[in-house]
Amino acid sequence: MTKKQVSKDDLIAAIIKGIDEVKGEDIQLLDLRDIENTVCDYFIICSGSSNTQVNAISGSVQKIVSKELKDKPWHIEGQTNSEWVLMDYVHVVVHIFQKHVRDFYDIESLWGDAKITEINPV
Repeated sequence: MTKKQVSKDDLIAAIIKGIDEVKGEDIQLLDLRDIENTVCDYFIICSGSSNTQVNAISGSVQKIVSKELKDKPWHIEGQTNSEWVLMDYVHVVVHIFQKHVRDFYDIESLWGDAKITEINPV
């Protein structure tokens, strides 16, 4: 039995909904499809104000994606200290930062060739 392919648009929408449910801030979608040799098609980046909120955001994303799309991340890193949690959904990678860590690594600048969209959930 093969797993049903999840639409990238549906996955992105579910991830953003999960971030918004627990008040994740400064959400950006980076479209990496036109850049050669990238590890995925999209990055979704957001910030939380504490390790508790970063954990809450990652938990909310997992819960909503699982409930709505019956999908789960291929890999998750960073939940031990919750300063930077990375959730790998293969084609979409979610980066959840504490604000000071996001400022330090500034991965938006590292992927400056990507098309960046500011997400302002309702």
